[in-house]
Amino acid sequence: MTYQEAIEFLYNSLPVFQREGATAYKPGLATSIALDDIFGNPHRRYPTIHIAGTNGKGSTAHTLAAVLARAGYKVGLYTSPHIFDFRERIRVNGRKIAEEAVVDFVERWRGLHSGLTPSFFELTSTMAFEYFAREGVDVAVIETGLGGRLDSTNIITPVLSIITNISLDHTGLLGDTPEKIAFEKAGIIKPGVPVVIGETQVETAPVFRRKAAEEGAPIEFAAPVDGRITDAGIIYETTPYGRLSGELRGECQIKNTATILCALRRLENAGWHITPQAVAEGMANVCGDTGLMGRWTTLRTKPLTVCDTGHNIGGWDYIASQLSGKVGGRLHLIVGFVNDKDISAILRRISEIDAEKCLYFSAPSVARGLDADELARRAAEFGLTGRTVPDVNEAIAMATADCGDDDMILIAGSNFLIADIVMQGQK
Repeated sequence: MTYQEAIEFLYNSLPVFQREGATAYKPGLATSIALDDIFGNPHRRYPTIHIAGTNGKGSTAHTLAAVLARAGYKVGLYTSPHIFDFRERIRVNGRKIAEEAVVDFVERWRGLHSGLTPSFFELTSTMAFEYFAREGVDVAVIETGLGGRLDSTNIITPVLSIITNISLDHTGLLGDTPEKIAFEKAGIIKPGVPVVIGETQVETAPVFRRKAAEEGAPIEFAAPVDGRITDAGIIYETTPYGRLSGELRGECQIKNTATILCALRRLENAGWHITPQAVAEGMANVCGDTGLMGRWTTLRTKPLTVCDTGHNIGGWDYIASQLSGKVGGRLHLIVGFVNDKDISAILRRISEIDAEKCLYFSAPSVARGLDADELARRAAEFGLTGRTVPDVNEAIAMATADCGDDDMILIAGSNFLIADIVMQGQK
């Protein structure tokens, strides 16, 4: 079996959420537990840190992994979805899982004839857990895929649980109120395991406190930190680790940093050796150290061209705040979404952005991509008009040609829209 054949098996023979949407979602842990038993319970061979949340969990996971690696630990990192290559999901000290390791796992799985019918995420979570065990990691940072309570990763008992924040996303699967979604995310809280909550929200804090009390889990809500946004990143003048320079940009990263620093203090209190130098180096080099992409990422400086994977109302609140009053000329906004999300709140938020906007309605090149003409129709209901350009790279070329000196281009709305840009860049 070649690597490409292994990937085709994973995507074409298993239910895949990013392709099929809700029909591929398999809530419950029975299959994950059975898979874990078959492969010898690999996640029990190393400590884990478990991260859930609507927004920020990817940035938090990557930054923690970068800091721990700089502190001298061998760190596994499991995140989703990927942007360009499946192997981005499974890393050890920033290095993607080898193609040969993916092939080996798939071949062994196909030869088992277990009678199980796992989803893509169930099987690839097991692949990650076993790969980390084989690599002998000191710790693995594990990001949930969807929700928490019934997520495939929730078979682990971590040394620390982290819930970044709560916003309305996947409401058809997780609930239509912040309280209901918080209940699902709170499912990662384990008996006696400390939990850090990134943002204190009036609606959700009681949910977390109640669950933590039921489990006897020490709970801490992260204290806010002050950050100053610069062209080079974000400067945090006063932290328990001294002055820090965060590579990740965007106002949302200030809240993520509060979560990260709180989590690091919890780990230190539990005996982990984390120096101020390791924190400073991890914060300043997270993208290079872990391969993180798509978080307010600058693609070009002239004209300023930024992409962001914000794909729900919480993410767009941060994007709008980042943009409001800060664009010198026109904002060339290229947007595209998947077809199973309620984007009404996002479109309303876009209409409120305080800038002269030139809109380009695009579409991710996946089966779940919302048709660009349909997006334009929905946007018109909120007074938003623009060009319909299904191919995001064509939209970028058009926007670039039309840009003035002080204009800005932003591409956002879906991981899969950003993936199309990266994929073209890799050719």
